[in-house]
Amino acid sequence: MDTNGFPRQFARTQRFSLGVPRAFTLSPDGRRVVFLRTRGGEDRGSCLWVADEMGERLVVAPETLGADGAVPEAERIRRERARERATGVVAYAADAAVRTIAFAVDGRLWAVHIDGGEARPVPTAGPVVDPRPDPTGSRVAYVTGGALHVVELADGRDRRLAVPEHPEVVWGLAEHVAAESMNRTRGYWWSPEGTRLLAARVDNRPVQRWWIADPANPSRPPREIAYPAAGTANAEVTLHVLDLDGGSVEVRWDRAAYEYVATAGWDAHGPLIGVQSRDQRTLLVLAADPDTGRTKPLHEQRDAAWVQLIEGTPARTASGALVHTADLDGTRRLLVDGRPVTPEGLQIRSVVDVSGESMLFTANDEPTEQHLWTYDAERGPVRLSDGPGLHTGRRASDAPAGVETGGALVLASHTEAGHSFRVVRDGRPDVEIASLQAEPLIVPRVTWLRAGEREIRTALLLPSWHRPGSGPLPVLMAPYAGPAMQLVTRARHWWLAESQWFAEHGFAVVTADGRGTPGRGPAWDKTVHGDTLTAPLEDQVVALRAAAEHCPDLDLGRVGIRGWSYGGTLAAAAVLRMPEVFHAAVSGAAPSDQRLYDTHWRERFLGHPDKEPENYERSSPIGDAARLRRPLLLVHGLADDNVVAAHTLRMSAALLAAGRPHQVLPLSGATHMPTAEAAVEGLLRHQLEFLRTALNVSSA
Repeated sequence: MDTNGFPRQFARTQRFSLGVPRAFTLSPDGRRVVFLRTRGGEDRGSCLWVADEMGERLVVAPETLGADGAVPEAERIRRERARERATGVVAYAADAAVRTIAFAVDGRLWAVHIDGGEARPVPTAGPVVDPRPDPTGSRVAYVTGGALHVVELADGRDRRLAVPEHPEVVWGLAEHVAAESMNRTRGYWWSPEGTRLLAARVDNRPVQRWWIADPANPSRPPREIAYPAAGTANAEVTLHVLDLDGGSVEVRWDRAAYEYVATAGWDAHGPLIGVQSRDQRTLLVLAADPDTGRTKPLHEQRDAAWVQLIEGTPARTASGALVHTADLDGTRRLLVDGRPVTPEGLQIRSVVDVSGESMLFTANDEPTEQHLWTYDAERGPVRLSDGPGLHTGRRASDAPAGVETGGALVLASHTEAGHSFRVVRDGRPDVEIASLQAEPLIVPRVTWLRAGEREIRTALLLPSWHRPGSGPLPVLMAPYAGPAMQLVTRARHWWLAESQWFAEHGFAVVTADGRGTPGRGPAWDKTVHGDTLTAPLEDQVVALRAAAEHCPDLDLGRVGIRGWSYGGTLAAAAVLRMPEVFHAAVSGAAPSDQRLYDTHWRERFLGHPDKEPENYERSSPIGDAARLRRPLLLVHGLADDNVVAAHTLRMSAALLAAGRPHQVLPLSGATHMPTAEAAVEGLLRHQLEFLRTALNVSSA
């Protein structure tokens, strides 16, 4: 294994994300699929492709568009929220027939017909964000300067449908908490006939202002952001039905009781929205009348902790049956028209598509795996994917009358062997879509464990050169362990390759998904309600001891822990609260003071800070600064506008005030997840040297 070359490869491949196909859209007849992919594992220029039975065809390459890299601020924010690492064509939208494709590059709008012809620029009123064709492919909506426009593709006629009356008002874009914490990345939706839009109006005037400076470039003014920290005012979000002739109807509901627009869309039955209370304990699903703006409740869901938002829900079938989820008897189940249609023990993760009376969804009964399922009343739930791994997919949505889809779907699988993608269609050969991801110089060698009576899913990675009994191995815990994602799943993830690199330098690396991580059911998720550190930290200790029982060579007198974001918070808390177990920590981009994180995410777990301040105290390691007696490295990107650098700066100040030595590594120009090659490579090497020194580890 090339341990010296791995950090450079890790950086140049953007954590092995380049070259992997994504953003699939199937045509209604299932004969072609549009997708995005770079042309290699180290190529950052994302291209638009189409695949059919004849193979793959490059439709648009970024160098043909005259791109200059001047990304508008609103687009920069959208990419940061999406953790976008590529350049070029990084997002697109299609009409219902999947013939007309619209996309923006460096603020310029482009349209291309998949059936032939080159991409052509479309004149607009200004730099474009989030362009989307109407279902007929005749026109494209887009946002510029906070205004929502529609441009006709035939003659270039441009209309402003909604104009902000104040600089802090924006039409057609998702607000901060929607994009970061609700997984709602859009701010407008076309009606099925393409004559009206449902659009969000976001008024950021109530939101407090923060400023993100660039200390490495003092000549640049600070960047102002509207950041709704826990306990402060949110943006005011309203929904409006806009027609192409300038008419506007506001959609009405009790916004005082339900201030969050959690979900929105427009199906064959009309606008469908989900609104959520500030405490997130109630979700109300509403049908809206597009002519009057009146709303009708379809479903109310309550929970003593919080109502979990599930991607793709609520939705409706062709007959109007409501599709949503509910937490019943320890299982997150799929419901159709109020009736559970999935069995106990199968945890719903997302609803991918609802077409006709059929649903396509992802779910798991084993938390290290995720499978693709379909449901209809005739067959019940049917699993479509096989083998350990993370499986998802896309299928052709409702086809026009007389168009046969052939049961086409794209099956995307991520296993321990890597990525694979294929188009499956009844009675026809499968069409493979190539993944051009670089082959890692370090391949993970994982031993999968179940730790303790809770069977905490745990991954143990040992040096490839280690032999049982050949000598003690210092331990490096490498968790995320928070509610946003799992790390211990049966796929070849970049973080497992990264952990194997540390292992090759002499560590036994342990990663564990304890209480609070997804995939184990509602009760497991909500163990952390009111206290986001105690149970997860206890579970890391259980996993550590289980790994040492499996491999007695683990040296429990030399245990380090490293983590990023929530994992960074957990790492800092580990050395502060359990120094007898954890002997050194690297804490990256960590929310150290939970009052500084956003409303929707933080209040979901801890409540309102004015009403439940004790929850914030017990979940914020900054209050334990005086307890530090182990080596601690704090790392933070100075341009981070998700977890702002103030978290780490305040943590450092508290440590200094308590007379506790520590190290701080600021990353100039880096946001929440560094992408600059020098920073990514250098950070890996710096962490290794810090941990070697702190734990007295010799070079392997």
